[in-house]
Formats: sequence, C-alpha cells, structure tokens
Amino acid sequence: MIHTTALIDPRAQIDPTAEIGPYVVIEGPAQVGAGCRVEAHAQLVGEVVVGAGTKVGRAAVIGGEPQDLGFDPATQSSVVLGRNNVIREHVTIHRGSKPGGVTRIGDGNYLMAGCHLAHDVVLGDKNIIANAALLAGHIQVGNSTFIGGGAVFHQFLRIGDFCVVQGNGSFSKDIPHYCAAQRINRITGLNVIGLKRQGFTAEDRRAIKELFQLLFCDGLNLSQAFEQAKAREWPEKALRLLDFVRAPSKKGVCPVRPGREDD
Repeated sequence: MIHTTALIDPRAQIDPTAEIGPYVVIEGPAQVGAGCRVEAHAQLVGEVVVGAGTKVGRAAVIGGEPQDLGFDPATQSSVVLGRNNVIREHVTIHRGSKPGGVTRIGDGNYLMAGCHLAHDVVLGDKNIIANAALLAGHIQVGNSTFIGGGAVFHQFLRIGDFCVVQGNGSFSKDIPHYCAAQRINRITGLNVIGLKRQGFTAEDRRAIKELFQLLFCDGLNLSQAFEQAKAREWPEKALRLLDFVRAPSKKGVCPVRPGREDD
C-alpha cells in the first residue's frame, strides 16, 4: 500500500492499512492511522498525527513551519488531525509556533482545495472550509460551521458552532455561535436554515432568536443586555450563545448589520 516512489522517514509509523501514493514525502516521526490515504506529492512534515480514515489530498503540506518571522525552526511542535477528515489538494496546515504547541483538527472536517490553517489553529468537528479560505494563527473554530471560499480571518479570533460565513468575507472579530456573517466584520442574522438542518427544536430556535434580538437588536449595550438576559431562564443551547458573547476574545464581537446595503 506504499508506492515505490514515496520517501518515508524510518521514524514514521504507518498503519498497514494506510495507502501512501506516488512521490509522497513523510519527513520525521509522523503517524498515519488505519485506513488513511495520502495522495500523490503530499507532504507530512515533522510531528504530524493523521487520525484513522483521513484522506490527505494531492500536494497538500501538513506540518510545515509557521509563517512567523520570529519562529525558531528547532522548536518542537506538532499538527494533530482527528478521524475521517478530508484534506483536499494544496491545503496547507502549519505546526504550532511555541514549544509543545499544537495545531489541532477534530473529526469529520472537510477542507477544500487551497485553504490554509496557520499555526496553533484549533478546529472542532464536522466543519466545512471552502476553497482558498485563510485562517491566521491561534484562531478557534467550533463545530458544524461552514466557511465560504476565499474568506479571510485575522489571528486570535473565535468562530462559534453552527455558523455560516459568506465567501470572500474579511473578519477581525469573533463570530458567535449560530450566526451568519458576511462582508467585513458583519453579522447579518442567525443561521436559521442551518439550525433546522442540525435538528434544533422549534423551542430552542425560538429562544435563540429571542436572545439574539436582546443582545444585538434592541438598542442596548452588551452590559445592559446581559442584565436583562440574567433575569430570564434560557434553554442550554441559547445559554451557549450568551456565554460566547459574555467572554469574547480580545478582538471583540462582530456587530450586527442586517441587509445588503453598501458599506
């Protein structure tokens, strides 16, 4: 299952059921799990763990050095991919930037051609990242979120669960759980269709809409909105939105600007 032209470091651990394609380079103590497929010209560099059932597409590079001018190449850091991910052609995922740092990908993600995950990104489960989307260092992404092609994200921000982000958008602030985002740092509402498809009950969706209205649309600042929100009982899934907004990253949260009028 290992092509004769592949170059495999003797320290690498390759499961016997894995398939290693032509001209693949595995450099360093990489681990490739059961049922994985690493396609032609892909590279696994350094301390890379590829979970069972994951496909690494043609010419993808996993574990390369961070694009950080202050990075010391002697730094020991890694990339960890979970199970059943699809990494399409020309994807790049860089290793952590600090000693022991990890760029971590969960399970069941689909990363389309040419997208980039920089050092220390943490990606949850079942996310879809479309072609040429670019995530800078230390970004955290939740679960079951869709990121459109060509969208770009500044370092250290957070993207929640069940979000949908328009292609070609540009973001330097957090995108809370359940939100739809587009253009430049703009939340346009809730990902209503996505919540239905993910099996959220009508009661949960109604509570999330009411909380979203209170937090972003009733003309209150966030401190006032939090005080009013505390006076009510919310189901667990709505509370997750409240907790996200209550503890944003240093970047702050994208504002809500509904509609498609020009900036």
